[in-house]
Amino acid sequence: MEDVKKRLAEFSLEAHDLYLNQSVPYLEEPPDPLQFYRDWIGPNKPCIIRNAFSHWPALSRWSPEYLREKVGSKVISVAVTPNGYADAVSGDRFVMPEERQMSFSAVLDIIEGKVEAGGGVFYVQKQCSNLTEELPELTDDVEPHVSWMSKALGKLPDAVNFWLGEESAVTSSEYQPALYQQRDDGEFEVVDQSSSEKVPWIPLDPLDPDLEQYPQYRRARPLRCSVKAGEMLYLPSLWFHHVQQSHGCIAVNFWYDMEYDIKYNYFQLLETLSDITDRST
Repeated sequence: MEDVKKRLAEFSLEAHDLYLNQSVPYLEEPPDPLQFYRDWIGPNKPCIIRNAFSHWPALSRWSPEYLREKVGSKVISVAVTPNGYADAVSGDRFVMPEERQMSFSAVLDIIEGKVEAGGGVFYVQKQCSNLTEELPELTDDVEPHVSWMSKALGKLPDAVNFWLGEESAVTSSEYQPALYQQRDDGEFEVVDQSSSEKVPWIPLDPLDPDLEQYPQYRRARPLRCSVKAGEMLYLPSLWFHHVQQSHGCIAVNFWYDMEYDIKYNYFQLLETLSDITDRST
């Protein structure tokens, strides 16, 4: 078993030495689909593409005033948590946000600081193609898919998601599913969802890792990047990620489901071996 542990540690170091970048590279323009597949999708490496959607009307139109006029009265699904962590581990629970139905204008009022948030952090982050399902009035301001990505992958996106949040909102072992609920006194409580199956999730907070409980994280070499207005991040499948906003902002996410190919097969093997060696410690 010690030999397996040693090889797993070497495997991570070897990946960084052989092909992983120490930072997230930039492409200055949308790539050729075949070249993008060869350079980024095949090796499963992230990159940031500049000038990828500079022709979108959304870049110039999506001001608070425009959004209020266009969809201000629309009722949308909003995630509410006490700390900004939606769909995240808290203690020994996987806690989902309280989901509220609110008008778009009411959410903007909170994010712009025009009204008090009442002790919660509000985040538009529903991931079931909420742009096309809840806000179809905005779809003319963006493209329905990323054409060169769709050509490279040979398929259209499974979902197109709209994200709206401020700096406190964060996107982030089996856990009992639970739900945040805000009480009448303004405090949040965690309510177990006893009828649900347990959820596999990443229990470690990369901003404040518990290295006593997860000592192997010392070996991790996180890549950090900032995605600015007008830039597009390609995040490959099987990459754990943690997202924060530096200020109130909007993002559009095109979700292309992963292929369950040999990469997934090897990932499952490594995950199983790591679990076995951890339990043997």
